[in-house]
Amino acid sequence: MSDWAGLVWLVVLLAANAFFVAAEFAVISARRSQIEPLAEAGKKRAVTALWAMEHATLMLATTQLGITVCSLLILNVSEPAIHHLLEIPLGLTPLPVEAIGAIAFVITLLLVSYLHVVFGEMVPKNLSFSIPDRAVLVLAPPLVFFGRLVKPVIVVLNATANLVLRMFGVAPKQEATSTYTLDEVATIVTQSTREGVLRDGTGALSATFEFTTRKVRDVAVNLAGLISLPEAATPADVEKAVTKHGFSRYVMVNESGEPTGYVHLKDVIDLDGDAATSAGQGSYAEPIPGKRIRQLVSIFEDTDLEDALATMRRSGAHLARSFTATGETVGVLFLEDIIEELVGEVQDATRRL
Repeated sequence: MSDWAGLVWLVVLLAANAFFVAAEFAVISARRSQIEPLAEAGKKRAVTALWAMEHATLMLATTQLGITVCSLLILNVSEPAIHHLLEIPLGLTPLPVEAIGAIAFVITLLLVSYLHVVFGEMVPKNLSFSIPDRAVLVLAPPLVFFGRLVKPVIVVLNATANLVLRMFGVAPKQEATSTYTLDEVATIVTQSTREGVLRDGTGALSATFEFTTRKVRDVAVNLAGLISLPEAATPADVEKAVTKHGFSRYVMVNESGEPTGYVHLKDVIDLDGDAATSAGQGSYAEPIPGKRIRQLVSIFEDTDLEDALATMRRSGAHLARSFTATGETVGVLFLEDIIEELVGEVQDATRRL
């Protein structure tokens, strides 16, 4: 191989090494939250990138194979060419032949190492760290293609690595971690707030983190603290309660004080005197019809508050019965109280009924 051909191969191998390094860091640095929407939209590159992220260990084995082969070939191919080219100017000096050979080898080793570290490692690594989502969309498809070409070798390498990990009691992971835990997010918010990068004047972010640790029993109103109406209450009773307490929803309880449902002012406001009677809807002074009373959702008191919120949203209920492990009713959970845990006091007349 001629000296100039050796230099050309040096450039090619440095570029190949840079590709594998950039692809490796792109796969482990890209965020799923940025790639998944593109994949769901049918973008082929995004689909391939997502597959690579979900099979991170295979992709890392592929990149390590490529990096290792390129690194070995770089010195093997470039050293003779650069060494020979350096001997020409060094030969013009009065140095002995043995010294010229040694000096040429040292200079070659330093030069190739410098080019390899800077252009084959640091530049592509920093590039992928700077724009991981864009990098993975560009680099993942050719990396996956190369991985399939050398799949038998990759499978053996990956299986061997996993076996060694298991010998040390470590469970191998197939997918790179691309999400933050709640504690990590809380730490980020705390540090950002302390440094003035993020402002949480209302305390909404802090309340959100606290919200995830709250249970139904922490927010539910106990039975003794409820403003309720008997099951036989009339629309007139609801009107009086609204006038006295200012709320628009009221829990209905049976003779033993057990909540059986709840009623909203708008459910009975049309049951007004003669007009309601003529329409066959009952008198304003008669008990509220059963079909006008809304059902309470039942939620265990140790349920996470965020799960309770999801349950109430699915059912469309604003109130829920809180019960113990024995089935005993201990309180009523209000949707508005849950919201207040997130955003603070809600100025509304229907806070507690």
